[in-house]
Amino acid sequence: MAIAITAFYGSMLAFWHIFLTFRVIGFRRGNKVSLGTGGDELGERVIRAHGNSAETVPIFLILMGLAEGLGLSAVLLHTIALVFLFGRILHGLHFLAIRDGFRLRVFGMLMTLLSMTAMAGSTLIISLQSL
Repeated sequence: MAIAITAFYGSMLAFWHIFLTFRVIGFRRGNKVSLGTGGDELGERVIRAHGNSAETVPIFLILMGLAEGLGLSAVLLHTIALVFLFGRILHGLHFLAIRDGFRLRVFGMLMTLLSMTAMAGSTLIISLQSL
């Protein structure tokens, strides 16, 4: 059973994560910091953007793959995944911006949490129907 939609969004999210990884590498190399942030606020921001991606993306993709494997509609999968993807990008951009207030972070996390909840709920419902 192919999970092509999950594979597509997994790839897009991986490219975003790779971009964030290179931002951390650039900070560390440019500031000669091997571990941590060296007390630098920008370092803290890029490291948290990267870390938050690593913390949220895997569980979403696991749920998405399960939902797709159980037959959740393609329209619903795309809709929820697009919201999640844009939420992750907005959230990451907040941390990479010098000053933006909290708008991008709030909208990004709201989109992330809503889409993660929608995917978890959809997966639960479709799995219960399959029991």
